Amino acid sequence: MAQAQHILLVEDDSGLRELLQEELEAEGYQVRACGDAEQGVALLQNHPPDLLISDLRLPGANGLSLLPALSANDIPPAVLIITAFGSVQQAVKALQAGADDFLTKPLEMDHFLLTVAKLLENRRLRSEVQHYRSLLAVEQFNGIIGQSPAMAQLFHQIRQIASADGPVLVQGESGTGKELVARALHDQSARSQGPYMVVNCGGIPSELMESEFFGHAAGAFTGARTQRAGLFQQANGGTLLLDELGEMPLTLQAKLLRVLQDGKVRPVGSDHEIQLDVRIIAATNRNLTEAVSDGSFREDLFYRLETFALQVPPLRARGDDIQRLIGFFLTQFNARQQRHVKGFSDEALALLQAYPFPGNVRELQNAVERAATFTDSPLIEPHHLPQRICQQAEPALSAELRGAEPSATQVIRDQDADSMATLETIQREYIHRVLAATGNNKRRAADILGITRRTLYRWIE
Repeated sequence: MAQAQHILLVEDDSGLRELLQEELEAEGYQVRACGDAEQGVALLQNHPPDLLISDLRLPGANGLSLLPALSANDIPPAVLIITAFGSVQQAVKALQAGADDFLTKPLEMDHFLLTVAKLLENRRLRSEVQHYRSLLAVEQFNGIIGQSPAMAQLFHQIRQIASADGPVLVQGESGTGKELVARALHDQSARSQGPYMVVNCGGIPSELMESEFFGHAAGAFTGARTQRAGLFQQANGGTLLLDELGEMPLTLQAKLLRVLQDGKVRPVGSDHEIQLDVRIIAATNRNLTEAVSDGSFREDLFYRLETFALQVPPLRARGDDIQRLIGFFLTQFNARQQRHVKGFSDEALALLQAYPFPGNVRELQNAVERAATFTDSPLIEPHHLPQRICQQAEPALSAELRGAEPSATQVIRDQDADSMATLETIQREYIHRVLAATGNNKRRAADILGITRRTLYRWIE
């Protein structure tokens, strides 16, 4: 649920001040009000608002004297100046001093509220852009974005293992970034200047695997007209990533184990072995312990690889990293497509954060790019997201909201049976609970209670 936006209203006319405060609160804003610039400065310093609304002519200092106090904030409040003495010159002066808009009295209330909503939305967009920029400004670890405790631990392990020279087993769900982790291991190691080769074990036909890995001599089989170096030879002095290792046939697993033990390969059709210096990194999304149990993976190879084992955490275990990744992917999309999508609405962002992302970072990247492609507005809304995200995330959000809104029955149950409260007391307690659950959003509270906002104000009084 979005937090209510804060407005500071500085107006010396008490009648108008009360009217504007009531109308703004009826729209769900949290409003503080005062009658002069001196009080306004004090309130600005104690609790900076999202929007400052000030009369231009006030007792003592005028409304423009409030503007210098706003510069101390990273994201200054939006500023709306109102006055009964409007002129082009005053409007220009106010805008030059830092105001965002200018209205003259008498105020037309619908236009006033529309202007307030526009200014707050523009400020929210500026805040969101700055937030994404701050996330992107965070130092990346070898191109991997993450500041969550789970990723901080992973980065620490990568640094430690990179200084060693034994084989590494990188495990994790599909889409978590195992190949990025393998590349970081290579780049952080003493082999960083050597070759870095990648092979997908599930993408090579089994009959060609041995030749691809170990090479072959001329005439070794039909079509082998010349000698060919295999991937191990091509990676000599560097690192070879065996992606999807769990798909490697058992016969080739035995030969891989021998390479790990003595560092030698024998090309297909050759009588001689070749001594190599290659670090092997194996990556898989399979549970190799189960694969060993069912006989599809060699136990001795597993134990040889797991000396240095890394577990890449799923996205759902990475906390605020999802926002950092969203900002990164959106920035990439805008640069590639020459678009200017500012970000996600609060509702769309809440859906993304509630979704478990079984496809992890890769699925998130695809979701961001799809949503950004289909939006024609600065903000991405829920209907721009893939349908599966909305369908799976909305029930969780609805359950959370239901949990925040107590029923009248529950209020009664909370009362001691021997001292049942009056209907008036129950009504008052229930209203306060609903207001608390909605963040004091009176429009939302009135909707839940099934009454008008005017009735709610009357009950509150």
